[in-house]
Amino acid sequence: MLSTGLPHGAVPRLERPGPLRDRVYEALLELITTRALQPGQHLVESELAGHLGVSRQPVREALQRLNTEGWVDLRPAQGAFVHEPTEEEADQLLTVRTLLEAEAARLAAAHTGSAGITALEELCAEGERAVAADDVDGAVAINARFHAKVMELAGNTVLAELAAQVDRRVRWYYTPVARQRGGQSWTEHRDLIAAIAARDEPRATQVMREHTEHTRRTYHEREK
Repeated sequence: MLSTGLPHGAVPRLERPGPLRDRVYEALLELITTRALQPGQHLVESELAGHLGVSRQPVREALQRLNTEGWVDLRPAQGAFVHEPTEEEADQLLTVRTLLEAEAARLAAAHTGSAGITALEELCAEGERAVAADDVDGAVAINARFHAKVMELAGNTVLAELAAQVDRRVRWYYTPVARQRGGQSWTEHRDLIAAIAARDEPRATQVMREHTEHTRRTYHEREK
């Protein structure tokens, strides 16, 4: 265990090329959204720089950007801390997610062909295997890919851009309840695929709305 509380092997490699500050930002954001860095955790510049193999300057710049975006809190005379989301913040974000994804499901039902259905079924099977193996991180990542695929099949560029803006925060909120949602989440995904395959737009909308609402309620009812 590293001194900042990072699990062994959690620190991502910084891929080249690209501005170092941007690569450090992406690495830290990934650690936050996967909760390798926990809400409320103290972020020490020198320690993070050592783990990432960089100087303190790009870490400082990344933390300032993360603070601007609401991922990190910079406290005078105390330093940087991973933001601790309030229940209201989570509720607002997950409510917006429901609106976006319900419309995406409707559009997907209107436009998706057999290739799209096959892609969704393959992702669903992959997610079910992750749940069976108790691979929470894998299930979270596949869940994000499944929802991104539905958004892609919707065929609305503006809707996809809006969804992309909230995608990482959705992952952040979903991670602590992923095990609790477990197989039920993927059963709901199967219901969604059936509605899309049947080109039943009202049903696809309803299934997705109920699915995302289940996640929202589970988040609020989670053990803290």
